[in-house]
Amino acid sequence: MANSKFQYTREFELDDSLLRDCFIVVRIDGKGFHKFSTAHNFEKPNDANALMLMNRAAQAVFEEYPDVVVAYGESDEYSFVLRRDSALYTRRASKIATSFASLFAASYVFYWPQFMSTPMLYPPSFDGRCVLYPTRRHVRDYLSWRQADCHINNPHNTCYWALIQQSGMSPTDAMQRLTGTDSGDKNELLFSSYGINYNQLPAMFRKGTTLLRCSWRPRWSATTAPSSSVASLASCRTTKTLSA
Repeated sequence: MANSKFQYTREFELDDSLLRDCFIVVRIDGKGFHKFSTAHNFEKPNDANALMLMNRAAQAVFEEYPDVVVAYGESDEYSFVLRRDSALYTRRASKIATSFASLFAASYVFYWPQFMSTPMLYPPSFDGRCVLYPTRRHVRDYLSWRQADCHINNPHNTCYWALIQQSGMSPTDAMQRLTGTDSGDKNELLFSSYGINYNQLPAMFRKGTTLLRCSWRPRWSATTAPSSSVASLASCRTTKTLSA
């Protein structure tokens, strides 16, 4: 950086270095994706191609940053867990969050034609944040929390769209019909009314997707989703685990 009389302005920058010896989790969230998915005719309640596109964008982030050891995604969000001893960008929160979000968004746009049949009408937007977790238990609980979000939301959405698409209900009536129901009620509704066994739906819909580093690369395409909710990456030749 050039040394000039204006360099003093750098002193106004905030030091946002993250605490050492903690796991960094970067969560990427889609902004206004309800509107985006509607405008681009995403299949409801789950669009396999759109989810695979999210996975591909996450893979690009995974491959760019070796410090990421595991990632989990569902719906329009992805969480990336960095090594506890990561020194990426000297652990500056703003630099990490913005770099992850911008690469994810750019990859989402770049790979769109490979997975989606409709043209992109306007660019998507993703925000990013960094959260620190001191132990492996906290990281496990965080990932369990995000998967619990999938377990709660997807059965509801599956029922909601079945009521609208197959029973002709209005969105208001469908929401009212589901008010006060638990997971058992929703499973019974799907099976008895529509012949849908929720447990036999693709794992990617029910559980989300976990990315791990392995020595082999899966064959992903716009029409073939993985049979499991776990996808592996070949960008790193050795499997890395969370340090204690």
